[in-house]
This record gives sequence, C-alpha cells and structure tokens, in this order.
Amino acid sequence: MVIAGIDHIVLRTSQLEKMLRFYCDVLGCHVERELPPETGLVQLRAGTALIDIVPVDSELGRAGGGPPTATENNMDHFCLLLEPISPQQLTEHLKQHKVSVGDFAKRYGSEGFGDSIYIQDPEGNTVELRSKKRSVDD
Repeated sequence: MVIAGIDHIVLRTSQLEKMLRFYCDVLGCHVERELPPETGLVQLRAGTALIDIVPVDSELGRAGGGPPTATENNMDHFCLLLEPISPQQLTEHLKQHKVSVGDFAKRYGSEGFGDSIYIQDPEGNTVELRSKKRSVDD
C-alpha cells in the first residue's frame, strides 16, 4: 500500500455560507459538486483534492453529532488516496495489521466515483482509504 496524497477532508459546520465564502472567496476553492440541502454536502475543489463541507443540521451532518464548539470537533474524517491497489489486496493488508475492515462502497472523491473503505486509527479518528484509478494499460 502506497499513499499518493490526501483525497479529501470533511468539515462539519453550522455556518455553511461563511465557510463557503472563506474557502471560495478567501482561499480560492470552487464548488465542484453539491447535493440537495436536506442531504447536506458541498464539495469544493482544492487543487488535486476536495474539501467537503457538511451542514450539521443535514442528514449527513446529523450522523456526526452536534454542532462544532470550542471543545467538540468539526472534522468528520479525512481520506487518503492510495496508489492503485485492489480491494482484496487492501483488505488483506489491513487484516495483517489487525485493523478492523468493513465493506467497500462507491463514493465520490477527487478523482470521481470509486470504491473506498472507512477504518479507525488508534485514537478513533475515521480514515477513508480509496485507490487511484488504474490506467487502461494495467
């Protein structure tokens, strides 16, 4: 398993418009993809990666708990983009390291839709792993 880079991060917010103005107007990101407000996801392009902004009062946001405060986190998870590796190879690698493995699901990331898996680090942080798309020659 070789990490190619960070695919995306997911930030939860109770101030969607302020967050969008900051990341777009101040930092130069642009909206790449937006799901309906009740679902709650705005994906911003940040170079080769994405920053996902999730309102806490949306379906996706409520799954992460209450709104962020000075003592409550607002980062839901981060995603590592891996050099091409099959789901089977990745699962075997994780199991060899005694990491609990769930099911792969098709999700949207910096390279479009692809299969990814969520795991937990030793502190309980959620890490999403997704493989880069294989070239046609592979």
